[in-house]
Amino acid sequence: MQSVRTSKEAVCVYWGYISMAGMWILIPAIIFTMVAQAKVKSAFNTYSKVAIKSGLTGADTARTIINQKGLYNVTVHSIAGNLTDDYNPSAKTLNLSQGVFGARSIAASAIAAHEMGHALQDAEEYGPLRLRSFFVPIANFGSKAAVPLIIIGLLAASRVGGDGLILARIGVCFFSFSVIFIFITLPVEFNASKRALVVLEETGIMAPEEIPHAKKVLDAAALTYVAAAASALANLLRLMIIVNGSRRR
Repeated sequence: MQSVRTSKEAVCVYWGYISMAGMWILIPAIIFTMVAQAKVKSAFNTYSKVAIKSGLTGADTARTIINQKGLYNVTVHSIAGNLTDDYNPSAKTLNLSQGVFGARSIAASAIAAHEMGHALQDAEEYGPLRLRSFFVPIANFGSKAAVPLIIIGLLAASRVGGDGLILARIGVCFFSFSVIFIFITLPVEFNASKRALVVLEETGIMAPEEIPHAKKVLDAAALTYVAAAASALANLLRLMIIVNGSRRR
């Protein structure tokens, strides 16, 4: 019973250590993320109330681009949620949230065009998109395995010394896969927004004077990806501090 109690206490101690160590690194990233989320919500709420002159819904916008660019293998679907829009390269499906699919606003068409930007990337076999798709299972595995390995490694180090940190270091390496994935995502998202603005004007979906408004929506959305990258990097640095700090303990 004593050994079980000791193990439980060790888990609690190290869980508390992991929870609090390096928080000073995370605080700026958390604030940045909150600001980014507020900006995208503000931009979406503002321009979701501004009717688009063409009268097209988000779904109409996507289908217009599909027809104009000959992407007939792409299908458009409505999904639940708010700002949950995405393009699935494997299934060739464009999934638009309820506030985008049927809405006739600048915000809805801008977001639909951004997701169609990913479909255009897919059709052209855009390198960064292919690299991101390749990294998805690696990043998922790394993010799931990282924390358990770090905790086990820290617990092992408390019993057998520095050699036990090998698992923790492997866990940090695994976590870095998800960080790499997020940084690969940045150029993919920026390029999709750039394509969206071009195609919105080329196809006549938006009038020239509406494009700057669409750009505000897409720029705000892009800021959330930058914030996600900053948060991921801060978390990686924090985990490195925890593992290195444990080595000195």
